[in-house]
Amino acid sequence: MDHAAFRALAPLCWRAPSAHNTQPWRLRYEPGAIHVGWDPAHTLPAADPTGRDLRLSLGAFVESCLIVAADAGLRLEYVAEYDERHHRVGRLRPAPHRYPTPFRIADVWQRRTDRGTFAAAGPEQDTLATLDAVARQAGGGVRAVPDPDRLGVLLRAADRRVYGDPTVVAELRRWLRLSPTHPDYHADGLNDRCLALSRPAATGLRAALAAYPVLRPLGLPRLLAAADDPLARGGAVLVLVGPADLDRPGQVEFGRVLLRVWLALHTAGLAAHPLSQLIDVAVTRTALGALLDVAPDRLLHVTRVGRPTRPAPRSARRLDTV
Repeated sequence: MDHAAFRALAPLCWRAPSAHNTQPWRLRYEPGAIHVGWDPAHTLPAADPTGRDLRLSLGAFVESCLIVAADAGLRLEYVAEYDERHHRVGRLRPAPHRYPTPFRIADVWQRRTDRGTFAAAGPEQDTLATLDAVARQAGGGVRAVPDPDRLGVLLRAADRRVYGDPTVVAELRRWLRLSPTHPDYHADGLNDRCLALSRPAATGLRAALAAYPVLRPLGLPRLLAAADDPLARGGAVLVLVGPADLDRPGQVEFGRVLLRVWLALHTAGLAAHPLSQLIDVAVTRTALGALLDVAPDRLLHVTRVGRPTRPAPRSARRLDTV
């Protein structure tokens, strides 16, 4: 197995998405295989207590590895070997054929999360059908949320719950990079540019969160929840629905589906802005499930989708060298 050839491609694979841009995945090179696992220090135990977002991001990383390797002419396949205790999801090994995929290295490299303004209401029906078909191949589906007014109420409720939890806010502060002077500004986390924050807005948020223990009882969570309305920036909201009774290894596999959905959006000229808080909070998750007539435990990912009005900034990566 040509480890050197894959190591040269690894920075491209690192463009996979992850919650708070923690980049939890890790590779271990051994004779005949490359093991894929994660670093617990780069997870979100407060915001993602079930590990759903972690496993989705690990699956997205696996899919990125397979796409990048295939486009570079490397023949690799993925073998799932989920092991919670040893923080491992599986391994990449030599295969007789290239991984079959319609996507290219350029798609993986250019895909970005976009929290900016979208010009159109959302994807057209044929694009929605394409996205749904991608998920249906794995037993899931993609659903558009039909009631934007109701969704706005749910989103504000979810944001208030998130900002009202001191442990979640402390974790968020750990991954925020609201000034270029932050030592990890170019490495990981959520920086001011990717959050679409002006310099005054970033300064204000940093000050508000620094005073959180004092301001929380005075209504800071409600103010923070009301300070931003992503739905007002256009687009439609789509939900990735998984099969019933999806286990943890199955969530990793659906992370691969999620990346294929995002890349299909990208090749259609669309961008995505995750709104995971809607399913991180139990009460809004249940309400969203009722709105879609889907069991709440089948809701895996929520994202605002539309045609961006300008290119989004590229998020930081620890291995962002090509």
